[in-house]
Amino acid sequence: MPRRLSADKRELCYPFIFESGPSTDFEVQTDELCSQIGYALALLASELSEAQLAELKPELHRVQALVYHLNGSVRGKLAVSEADLDWLKARYDHHHGFGTVGGFVLPTGSPGVMALHLCRSGAKKSIRQLVRCEEAGLMVHERLLRLANLLTNYFFCLTVRLKAQLGQEEIPFQSQSY
Repeated sequence: MPRRLSADKRELCYPFIFESGPSTDFEVQTDELCSQIGYALALLASELSEAQLAELKPELHRVQALVYHLNGSVRGKLAVSEADLDWLKARYDHHHGFGTVGGFVLPTGSPGVMALHLCRSGAKKSIRQLVRCEEAGLMVHERLLRLANLLTNYFFCLTVRLKAQLGQEEIPFQSQSY
């Protein structure tokens, strides 16, 4: 029997929460990602200098907005533009210029950096949820998949930069599986 929504708005956290389709799981997952970004920023506030934080804070707020645009773009209208992708690519390139990693590394670092690693992992989960949406027959614009992949790489790049700035060592990982 399908669940009925309560008429009391205080008893309903989200209008689509009882749907069984993958778009709701995608929306819940990207909402979590947006919260993880805010959590990372809160942790970084005590780890970075005022100048570093002043640069990063508006950038991460804009990334949060992109994640929420990504969030609604499967069920609703496409809210991610090529200009959004170009902006995030420019931020990726900016951070990439501060250091690179040749190969896999263990996800380590200060609490703020680790929170960004969780954002990276959350962005990967959003890609997988988009794949599930496509498998269920929902229209997923290729720009959404590009953005989710770009977010994953952006967060990794940002962890590398911040670890370098904070004097934290990258620990290489050599897989015995591949």
